[in-house]
Amino acid sequence: MKAKLRLGWSRSSVRLRLLSGLAALLVFGLTASTVISAFLLEDFLDKRYDDTLRGSAERVADVIAQGPQSADADQLAALLGSPLGIIAVDRDNQVLESTGSATASAGAVARLSTTVPAGRIVTYDGHDDQEHGLAAIRVPSPGLRIVDLSDTAEPLRPAALVLTIDTSIDDSTTAALIKRQLALVGGALLLLLALATVVLRLGMRPLTRMAHTADAIAEGHLRERLPTRGNGSETDLLAEAVNRAFDAQARAEATVRSMAADTSHELRTPLATISGWLDLHRQGGVTGPGLETAFEHIENEVGRMRLLVEDLALLARLDAGRPVEQDPLDLTALAAGVVEDAQIIYPERGITLAPAASAPVLGDAHRLQQVVRNLVGNAVQHTPAHTSVLVEITQPDADVRLRVVDDGPGISPQDLPRVFERFWRAEASRSRAYGGSGLGLAIVEAIVHAHHGRVDVESEVGVGTTVTIRLPRAPRTG
Repeated sequence: MKAKLRLGWSRSSVRLRLLSGLAALLVFGLTASTVISAFLLEDFLDKRYDDTLRGSAERVADVIAQGPQSADADQLAALLGSPLGIIAVDRDNQVLESTGSATASAGAVARLSTTVPAGRIVTYDGHDDQEHGLAAIRVPSPGLRIVDLSDTAEPLRPAALVLTIDTSIDDSTTAALIKRQLALVGGALLLLLALATVVLRLGMRPLTRMAHTADAIAEGHLRERLPTRGNGSETDLLAEAVNRAFDAQARAEATVRSMAADTSHELRTPLATISGWLDLHRQGGVTGPGLETAFEHIENEVGRMRLLVEDLALLARLDAGRPVEQDPLDLTALAAGVVEDAQIIYPERGITLAPAASAPVLGDAHRLQQVVRNLVGNAVQHTPAHTSVLVEITQPDADVRLRVVDDGPGISPQDLPRVFERFWRAEASRSRAYGGSGLGLAIVEAIVHAHHGRVDVESEVGVGTTVTIRLPRAPRTG
């Protein structure tokens, strides 16, 4: 039982490969967008921290630059704004006071701020879960006094202020964004894959119909063809190409069947004639002079069979693409020899060769001679006795053209496309003795094609027929 074509979800199916590729692209695209969004957000927050710290540092520096100043913690907080913290350090970088976000890590942040020039921002990531990430900037504070509102302590005279801002909140915001983005990516991926599955199923319908039609053709419905819409899509182009292949296969199979039938038909008559004479001889009906007549008939029929077999063998070799000999020869001289032979065989016919210059070609002299003989023979056999036959050779451009022209009754338009078909005769009632086997023009076409040429037939009823062969002209030597 023949295996049927199916477009399912097997490991190697087109659907699965397309869906897998689409899923990989979606995962890559959505993940990349999430990562890029997180980097952009983090970069934005970092710039915001920097701008906030630098703005506060400039305000503090402007106030200190006006001369000795006194301020309490609330005034400094108002000057700096939220959400900054302050670390006041002495000349030895010892922490005198810290407020806000700087309290837990005041010493470490103060030491870190000395590693860069004043006015440069440093970051502190913390060393345990109790500490927060901080960004800090150091501002020299000569003449600044930090007083206590209760007046119970001496004013602090810091050598510098380290302004800090807590970055951990925004870090958690970035982390939350990434988690939400990943959740959205997962949901979007599932939704897009579901939609893609539906779209692929709809898009693969033409291929499914093509598979069903191919199944039908494989099961013997040879007239079925793949459906097309004529819209120029990829599936339409594929269907048209496969239909052409099916048509070519159907024509080839029809040709083989026709050739087998025609060959058996052509062989049946001579075999029947030979068998009849042999049966008559066995029964004693052929004696004396009649025996010689019987042998002559048998010999004629064997000759016809031999000629048919040789023609078929030649066509088989040419169909197989076997190369022909490529010897330099003069087509004009070759045609002149064929015309001379025909004038002797048919002295009552007006067979002539038009004056022509030497026509050099490369090829097999015996096969090309057979071409000219077949063309002249066809023109003589298939026209009335008063018909003239003219052979012309010209050399336009890079071709050598040989034309066989007769002024006979011509070929009807409906028969003209079939003249090169094997075993075809224009008249079904034409006798074999007169019409031949129907392989003459088929052999002409095959030999000319083997020489990289072409053959054309033009005919008009009541006017005549012209057969033209074109062969590549060989370069002249000497």
